[in-house]
Amino acid sequence: MFVKKSKKIVKSKYTLDFVPIKNIADGTIILENSDKVTGVKIMPRNIFILDGSTQDAIIANLKNVYNTIDYEFWVMAADRPVDINVYLSQLQVQFNSTSDQTIRKLIMEDINKANMFMNNNIVDTEYFLLFKEKSPDVINKRIRQLISTFANAGLNTHQVTNDDLRIILDNFLNGGQTTNFGTVINSGS
Repeated sequence: MFVKKSKKIVKSKYTLDFVPIKNIADGTIILENSDKVTGVKIMPRNIFILDGSTQDAIIANLKNVYNTIDYEFWVMAADRPVDINVYLSQLQVQFNSTSDQTIRKLIMEDINKANMFMNNNIVDTEYFLLFKEKSPDVINKRIRQLISTFANAGLNTHQVTNDDLRIILDNFLNGGQTTNFGTVINSGS
């Protein structure tokens, strides 16, 4: 007699169980094999408002930055929802504090435009350069080098934060939807 074993379907509380993430801490994604993924956030710069020779120089400098990196890295772009609630509040305070109808009309136009942005899910695109490494000393050295070389190319950078890393994961694993249950981690169970 054959006994058929039924498979028990377990719903995970994690975004994707096959992603080997153990934790996110101190601006690094800690993988199950103890590798750490970290990097820098590159502040965007609109070079298209600059003259042609300045644009060419920035692009050449950026090529030099990438050509000096002698380890595996990933350049990523991630969209982050824009939160302009503070700006809207400030506009409302200005609107309430003036009695000049012309100024009130201009402020109301700005409020309506800001509300339109909020209702249309406007996002900022953020840029990151990430790498994987085990050694904290090597990580710190690479971060310092990246910040310095990008600065020499005319771009500001800083080490990624835990929030930056969560945004990247949300963008690529959850289709841009923010997780409501905390960090995307695997407890090992």
